[in-house]
Amino acid sequence: MAEGCMMALRYGMVFFNLLFWLGGCGILGVGVWLSVTQGNFATLSSSLPSLSAANLLIAVGTIIMVIGCLGCVGAVKESRPLLLTFFILLLLIFFLEILSIMLFFIYQDEIDHYAQRDLKKGLQLFGTEGNVGLTNAWMIVQTDFRCCGVTNHTDWFEVYNASRVPDSCCLEYSNNCGLDNPGTWWTAPCYERVKDWLNENLVALWIFALCTALTQILGLVFSMTMFCQSVKVETFYA
Repeated sequence: MAEGCMMALRYGMVFFNLLFWLGGCGILGVGVWLSVTQGNFATLSSSLPSLSAANLLIAVGTIIMVIGCLGCVGAVKESRPLLLTFFILLLLIFFLEILSIMLFFIYQDEIDHYAQRDLKKGLQLFGTEGNVGLTNAWMIVQTDFRCCGVTNHTDWFEVYNASRVPDSCCLEYSNNCGLDNPGTWWTAPCYERVKDWLNENLVALWIFALCTALTQILGLVFSMTMFCQSVKVETFYA
């Protein structure tokens, strides 16, 4: 009976970690694809130039692949060191995620203030040499969200030292349309537009977060149960 339970647990652990590993491969693949095909699309932040969608996906995908591989090999070989390493890494990530969410809600106002200040600082690099990625990022965001500037379209006036905005702020795009009458520009702030989009998709984001948390909890339960079971079996046959 115990041997049958152990076998079922092992297969469950292998299946779980195989899905985990394949998910990591998928995320890594998307990150590499974005990096190759959208290499000029970087980040809106001036202080964190490496914080792009591609780099984040590559980092997350690699971490998931490594952890999934540890769990899968540990389950197949019934290796207690690998199972324990898998459990500790997954538990550490789980606690870091909870801590990050708590800090986000506690310091939400401070994060808002810092993000807006950093984004406005990044506007000064728009169109400058060596900042093609940031320039393209702002053009895409303003075009897709139909907005202009961080908190107001007048944010661009400080960049150009004139009553002018990028052409991506125009209601109807054309060359040098940012020099035309303000009535032909988007006036909604991009920061608020993006926040509104996130609020509109809040349910989907929470469902994704809960599914992620449930997956991690199952991984923790499987790995620790298998670890304890292997200890009992070894103790029994000792």
